[in-house]
Amino acid sequence: MNQEQLDKVSKGKGFIAALDQSGGSTPKALKLYGIEESAYQGDAEMFDLVHAMRSRIVTSPAFDGRRVLGAILFEATMDRQIDGLDAAAYLWQRKQVVPFLKVDKGLAAEADGVQLMKPMPELDGLLARAAAKGIFGTKMRSVVNAANEKGIAAVLDQQFAVGQQILNAGLVPILEPEVSIGAADKQQAEVVLKKGFLERLNALPAASKVMLKLTLPTVDGYYSELVAHPQVVRVVALSGGYERDDANARLARNPGIIASFSRALTEGLSAQQSDAAFNSALDTAIESIYRASIT
Repeated sequence: MNQEQLDKVSKGKGFIAALDQSGGSTPKALKLYGIEESAYQGDAEMFDLVHAMRSRIVTSPAFDGRRVLGAILFEATMDRQIDGLDAAAYLWQRKQVVPFLKVDKGLAAEADGVQLMKPMPELDGLLARAAAKGIFGTKMRSVVNAANEKGIAAVLDQQFAVGQQILNAGLVPILEPEVSIGAADKQQAEVVLKKGFLERLNALPAASKVMLKLTLPTVDGYYSELVAHPQVVRVVALSGGYERDDANARLARNPGIIASFSRALTEGLSAQQSDAAFNSALDTAIESIYRASIT
């Protein structure tokens, strides 16, 4: 583990950019960026376009380690280059931004009010490649749609089991059991989730450190015990479908949690913008998310 990167992620001021849209979420991300599905044919062209979008973001003068602590990459992005360097190397060497990798393969069908992660039989090989490329940590997402104790326990058990596999590979896992902002019993789901998290975190060995990526809670400050837990490197928040201004306002009311926004970060960016307009819009987005993260 890179100690300089660990110090930056655990103590630095800023946020983590989520640039990891994949599979089914990529067409939506491109459409929001001003590229319709009619503009490309097949996955290869689609991923070329999304890589160009991500490259434009990370090479922008607005994007660097002064305000952006880390960036989460999709596997195909990790395997590509930006300005002649492997993507992870570019982030750290040129921008001082800590590279993370999304490792899950999507969601299984809903059962007991939750969606577990699909099996990841090739995870060990992916983690070895990631470590060789200089990736610091990983991210993996499950979804909680209801306050079902059995389902939430299954989500947490899976997240911690895979998290241990990631720790064994020398990387820091970001555990992400997203609570849907549309859940009718969202607040109760958060109660069950926090209780389950504390039980499992308390059972971890002292040397095992994880990060958490969570939906912003219904009650401001509700996750303060998780923020302060000795096994937790950092708690980051997903925007979860909230518009940027709303997500920033909610984040600012939860001290100690920093952003890890995806759609809220790229909101307002367009393929049709001039470089000057693009860089200005990105700078505005980054500054607003940065301010909310350090409040």
